[in-house]
Amino acid sequence: MDRQIEKPATPAETKRADRSGHVMCRATLWGIMGFLACAYFAWISFSHILRNDYDWPHDAWTAATYIVWVLVLAGLMFDTRCLRERLFFGVLLVNFVIGFSLTLWRTVPSAQVRTARIGTGALWALAALVSLTTMGRASSVGSEETHA
Repeated sequence: MDRQIEKPATPAETKRADRSGHVMCRATLWGIMGFLACAYFAWISFSHILRNDYDWPHDAWTAATYIVWVLVLAGLMFDTRCLRERLFFGVLLVNFVIGFSLTLWRTVPSAQVRTARIGTGALWALAALVSLTTMGRASSVGSEETHA
């Protein structure tokens, strides 16, 4: 039986494939910064609840900002092959889709905003914890890949 012989990858192809496989796992600093940023936003979300502040912005700039973040996070989530990073970017993506939806919903009741603030605060806290999992060094290319 004949086995298919693969063409060896050129150094440029190997470098390009390795570079796009991991975004955060290559440097511990990214995991720490992700944790700090997400923990800060979790604290902000829960502080809104403690102050009974159930306002949500409904302006065009806020909506545009959410759209940009949704596109960036979707791109990052699909660009990486690392499961830990996909989970991190996926949690953030869900959080920003919720924020964008509430920005478009101009007549949102305050009870719904309160529930959304609790949910997004929990998502920020979850993202902070998932970010800590990316602090380990990236392993070899094949071991953490997700298969579509």
